[in-house]
Amino acid sequence: MSVSALEQLYRSAFGRAPEAVEALKADGSARRLFRMSGGGRSVIGALGPDAAENRAFLSFSRHFRSVGLNVPEVYAEDAGRNVYIEEDLGDTTLFQFLCANRDGADIAPQVVELYRKVVRALPRFQVDGAKGLDYSACYPRASFDKQSMLWDLNHFKYYFLRLAGVPFDEQALEDDFQRFAGWLIEAPRDYFLYRDFQSRNVMVRDGEPWFIDYQGGRKGALQYDIASLLFDAKADLPFELRGRLLREYLEAVAERVPVDRAAFMERLPGFVLVRIMQAMGTYGLRGFYERKVHFLQSIPFAIRNLERVLESHELPLELPALSAVWRSLIGSEHLRRPGTASMALTVRLQSFSYKAGMPVDDKGHGGGFVFDCRALPNPGRDAAFAPLTGRDAAVAEFLGKSREAADFLDRAAALVESAVDNYRSRGFTDLFVAFGCTGGRHRSVYCAERLAERLRRRGVPVELSHRELGKAAA
Repeated sequence: MSVSALEQLYRSAFGRAPEAVEALKADGSARRLFRMSGGGRSVIGALGPDAAENRAFLSFSRHFRSVGLNVPEVYAEDAGRNVYIEEDLGDTTLFQFLCANRDGADIAPQVVELYRKVVRALPRFQVDGAKGLDYSACYPRASFDKQSMLWDLNHFKYYFLRLAGVPFDEQALEDDFQRFAGWLIEAPRDYFLYRDFQSRNVMVRDGEPWFIDYQGGRKGALQYDIASLLFDAKADLPFELRGRLLREYLEAVAERVPVDRAAFMERLPGFVLVRIMQAMGTYGLRGFYERKVHFLQSIPFAIRNLERVLESHELPLELPALSAVWRSLIGSEHLRRPGTASMALTVRLQSFSYKAGMPVDDKGHGGGFVFDCRALPNPGRDAAFAPLTGRDAAVAEFLGKSREAADFLDRAAALVESAVDNYRSRGFTDLFVAFGCTGGRHRSVYCAERLAERLRRRGVPVELSHRELGKAAA
């Protein structure tokens, strides 16, 4: 699976090769998206490694288009190579539009109007879109059933609670999960559940909302999707506005199907809670484990939402272990502090050879530092040092006596240490630093080792690797 497969599909669909192919910022999945343009046309090309996920998206897209819902048109697909081309809806998400048009709790009228359109569109997916939908295409299950809920709850347990160091009783918590999911599953669930109905999955084009990323959809209860939108963590909508939008949503649902509002409201807090926990599991996986700092920034907002729900609603069932976990989260000053709900910043140090190419930041953050050591005295030119590396005492002694090497390291360290202090204060978790030389064995290795020692003395976690030495060992 490669970009060339997308280019070939583009040529097949439009009769010409694309003039430009631009990689778009990755989302939380393994799918890769590209903006492809040429001849005045712009489309989105997708490389999706999961054939079942692709099938769900393509099947749902065509069905929703057929009933008049604002979803991207699919222009072409090659199922054998897991690629497809869809309509380009632009770059502005509802979340970005909200951020650009708010001042604290004051949200511009045009944003509120967009949210009103979104909540009135949701029942069209849930009710109108559910009719005639091929649920056999659902991925990974056809229904948001008890098993689906338990997967989400265990996702929260292992990727958030465990990685954040929140204590829990494994068996007692599992017992509560079973009770909680059993109670939620009693809600009517013959509707289409969008699954990830939140502000980043709504595009804004010409003042109208357009919808993406519904490939995880399946049958389920009405409450889940409106809970996802109104308690979208970083969107942080004022609670008064959430109430107004909820009432408008219920009016739109009632225009399509009879709805027992009392029964709906009784279980809504439970669906809000299960959605918050599902999202926190994702924040833990992407943030704590994969070290993508922007996911960690949502944690204080999620805990605030959790606190608000528990203050204003009392669940009609006993969940002692889960309630204890919720209290721990609400009472955690560390997790509620913006920018610090994370592990300490780690500096990833690497040495490399310019002959073998520049290093790649596999965490995807970009930035960092690459220092060129080739201006320093080269011990590799001495036959006695040639078979050694910058980790050997003789090479270290040779470079340690060099004024040029000492000055170079001091200047490099000053830049890195300044960045470390700044990034720590902003809650960043990762800084990439590389030293390169001709062969990647002597000067670059020595400099990376010395900087690692200096940072560790300051208490900075360091991951140190030597690319070319690793290849030699292999």
